[in-house]
Amino acid sequence: MSDANPSPRALLSVWDKTGIVELATELSSLGFELISTGGTARVLTEAGLNVRAVSDITQHAEVFDGRVKSLHPAIHGSLLARLHLEKDVEELERLGYGRIALVVCNLYPFADATLQHPPLDDDALLEMVDIGGPTMVRAAAKNHRHVLVATNPDRYHGIVGALKEAENVNGVDMNLRRSLALEAFEHTAMYDSIIANELHKRYVGNPTAHKGAANQQPYLPSQVLSGYTNRQPLRYGENAHQAAALYTSPANLAGHTTLVTAKVEGGKAMSYNNYTDADATLRLCRSLSTDEWPETPHACVIVKHNNPCGAALGATQKEAFEAALASDPESAFGSIICFNETVEAETAEAVGTLFVEVMMAPAFTPEAHQLLTAKDKRRLLTIDSPNDRLAPLERILVQKPIEGGLLVQTEEPPIIDWSQAKTVTEREATAEEIASMKFAVRVCEQVKSNAIVLVQGTATVGIGPGQTSRVEAVRIAARRAGERAQGSVLASDAFFPFKDGIEQAAEAGAGAVVQPGGSIRDQEVIDEANARGMTMVFTGHRLFRH
Repeated sequence: MSDANPSPRALLSVWDKTGIVELATELSSLGFELISTGGTARVLTEAGLNVRAVSDITQHAEVFDGRVKSLHPAIHGSLLARLHLEKDVEELERLGYGRIALVVCNLYPFADATLQHPPLDDDALLEMVDIGGPTMVRAAAKNHRHVLVATNPDRYHGIVGALKEAENVNGVDMNLRRSLALEAFEHTAMYDSIIANELHKRYVGNPTAHKGAANQQPYLPSQVLSGYTNRQPLRYGENAHQAAALYTSPANLAGHTTLVTAKVEGGKAMSYNNYTDADATLRLCRSLSTDEWPETPHACVIVKHNNPCGAALGATQKEAFEAALASDPESAFGSIICFNETVEAETAEAVGTLFVEVMMAPAFTPEAHQLLTAKDKRRLLTIDSPNDRLAPLERILVQKPIEGGLLVQTEEPPIIDWSQAKTVTEREATAEEIASMKFAVRVCEQVKSNAIVLVQGTATVGIGPGQTSRVEAVRIAARRAGERAQGSVLASDAFFPFKDGIEQAAEAGAGAVVQPGGSIRDQEVIDEANARGMTMVFTGHRLFRH
């Protein structure tokens, strides 16, 4: 085809200028005419490259402080012309628009803008909504048969290589064009989802900012927009026949403050199961990392296959670890352990040669780090935290896929008003028993239902997780506790439907029970507790974790 300008044109407009000068230099050497705007044009000009302004192409000055630059038929006609159709070629020639064969564009960092402190006001935030960039990217991606599009600097080298291999720009492989186009649509979709999610929080409200299901319900989003990027492939999923990858959100990538951004050292790369177990471990440890237990501020949590096998609070970190390990030392083999404060050498020595898949903490002292990494396969995850102490668990929105849909709910640590909890038995609970109940309930909430937790003080001694029968969960917890069940406090995540669970608890040696209540047979259960000399507290707060 004849062209108003026979040289292929490249339109360059990027916020992230990584590699843009090098790319433009290569394109210029390949005969491309460079078109650009604003800051990108300045950078290229300062590098000694010949750059033509977009306004020269459109014959229209930028307006409204640069809000409108590229939104013009001279740009978008060139991007969208179907060059395989003679009528579009003829119209392009009639209009005098030259062909744009390559668009290189990435967008204003809206995600970064949402993280600023203090938060940007609405007007300032909206100025970070890119209009021209996404429009150019989408136009180029739509017409990728004729226009190459790049939104990621990591792609520049490959594009240059493909251009050099091809006789001309038309000869670039269609598979590469499709791959770049898909990436472009993903780029703009991610961008739009971040904008929509942030504006939902501002204009409608954030369900996690409210307490109580009734107050949260009006603020749930009308659409679930998932703005997550494939961060890294995983070796496999839950099993070797399943593919898996780790995805992250740009809004959650500040520092090493979360599980997915934690600094990982030692051993193999984290697996799918490692991450799911680590998440359960971290959630419980955060739940215990509060100021509710000032005399025992150190928390240690040990998890195996997504269920705690030991959790404890201690006056010292070593004490917390040893108490958590004693809960179920057999299951702790190959487990994941989390501490809520910097791991000290004394604790590392106590861990010794125990086979641990992953250890997590806000930090590790140099001595502890050296001791713990002496075991080859052990991984250390550092989760940056204010004052080197894990922040408490926050209310979040969680998603669960089901066939044909998605379930969304708020999730948070159990909020129990203990002033409203009531003793329903003849014997009142002692202050020590109430303190143990508060700890036991916090642990129980993170155990898969049906769940039973036995504790002494602020340490678990037996956990019965994930049973179809509540009485069987009691039996398992009691069996694991053994003699340590004598005088223990039992927490149940839901009510006892029959008295048999209380019978088993009493025979094991438990002296106190905390449960939600609410069964039609509550009185039968209370009567059994009275007959056994036990105390029982109803919280009215169910703690299912299916």
